[in-house]
Amino acid sequence: MSDCAIRYHNVHKQLKGNPVLRGVDLALKPGELFGLAGVNGAGKTTLLHCLFDFCTLDAGQISIFGQAHQHSASRAPLSFLPERFQAPYYLSGHDFLRYLLGLQQVAWDEGAARRACAALELAPEALRRQARSYSKGMMQKLGLAACLLSGKQQLVLDEPMSGLDPQARALFKQALRQLRTDGRGVLLTSHALLDIDELCDRMAILHEGRMVFVGTPAQCRQLHGGGPHASLEQAFLNCIHA
Repeated sequence: MSDCAIRYHNVHKQLKGNPVLRGVDLALKPGELFGLAGVNGAGKTTLLHCLFDFCTLDAGQISIFGQAHQHSASRAPLSFLPERFQAPYYLSGHDFLRYLLGLQQVAWDEGAARRACAALELAPEALRRQARSYSKGMMQKLGLAACLLSGKQQLVLDEPMSGLDPQARALFKQALRQLRTDGRGVLLTSHALLDIDELCDRMAILHEGRMVFVGTPAQCRQLHGGGPHASLEQAFLNCIHA
């Protein structure tokens, strides 16, 4: 297996003539929880879209477990949850999960599905309802359950805890820690730096299309916090304004 789950090398991307990614270098280790932080418009979602070849790079390379990302087979180990996830409104939650797992050639396991939903506080009776009746939080839980059930080696989650209530957030954090124990990796974006500080082995700060920090949350506080008791939020502000 490659020593990198995901590697970005000198990645550049413009959208409508405006530079969005400017020479991004980043390497994720297999099995680590990795947090990506940045203000709105920093380029986080574009970075993820480039990984899945939703948009063509202007320059640079991306590899997934050692394979070039342009090859569809290279993306087989990945499971992706976009920030604005919406299941087809006419499907029930149960049918959506079965359909999605079928596309990925993952055998349906009723018990595993119930455990995944319980891990996210998504009631079994909710799976019998059509997605059109779901709240934002329920829709997010359904998407996260699909990622957990996929069995993929690397999850890529764009603002995964958006819309989750406090109990569901706590349960989802437990699920992420279990993924790490099982040797599965997670790349997540989040505006909640406290979540990154609590969960992630390492983190990166993307600002104006450039990586301005890569390391552990503790290293970020030490380098940019201005003192031993500084918060990660203060370190983040100091970093992007440096």
